[in-house]
Parts: sequence; C-alpha cells; structure tokens
Amino acid sequence: MTEADKFFQGTGRRKRSVARVRISLGDNNLFMVDGVSIEKKFPIEDHRRMVMEPLTVTGMLGRVNVSVHVNGGGFSGQAGAVRHGLSRALLAFDPEFRSILKANGFLTRDSREKERKKYGLFRARKRQQYSKR
Repeated sequence: MTEADKFFQGTGRRKRSVARVRISLGDNNLFMVDGVSIEKKFPIEDHRRMVMEPLTVTGMLGRVNVSVHVNGGGFSGQAGAVRHGLSRALLAFDPEFRSILKANGFLTRDSREKERKKYGLFRARKRQQYSKR
C-alpha cells in the first residue's frame, strides 16, 4: 500500500444530514460529492465556501483529494455535515490540526434539530389561538 493509496475518514452530522468523508493525498484537487463535482452538488457559493473552510484554514487546499457521500436533510444541513466530516478526516490525517480546527469551531457538532410535533398542536409548539371572550 503506497502513501497515495492511504485514506482517512470522518463522519459529520448536521440537522438530519450525515456525511461520510474520505480524504487521500493527491494534487489532483478532486472534490467529489456523491459522484459529482462540488459545484453541481452545492450551487450556492456560501455552501461551497462553508464546505472548503477546513481545507483553507489548515492549508491543505489543493494537496488532498476528497470523496464524500452525504444523505438526508437539505442543502444547508448537508453543507454543514460535510464541513464537520471533513474536519474530522483532517484530524485523523494530522492531529496537529486540532488546535486550528477547534479554534474555528469546525469540530463542534451543531446539535440543533427540528423538534417533533406534539399531539393536539399544529406543530411542535404552535397552538390554537386563545379566545378570552
């Protein structure tokens, strides 16, 4: 097994999205999400920037190839999950990145999820309007 064949994994989660991220050394600068390029998967520039942040702050942009499988949730949740998974994969690649990633808040899992609907209510907390008279 050569150095280029070695890969590092990380799992990221955000809302209902789960991303499985694999990185390997390589100067091809490949970033594939579910078999398509990142530009096709995340057409909004803010989502692409958010996903690339861990690579930018660690200086690994252009030095690794990234392959991602993501499912569940919407675009924003998936982008957050990919960023979280990419940060964890970079941490497995080099533990020296921990201080940089932690300072930027990329290792913290954002646990906010939608609250379940309760019976007798319209949504989780929305009730029928109270009538005094």
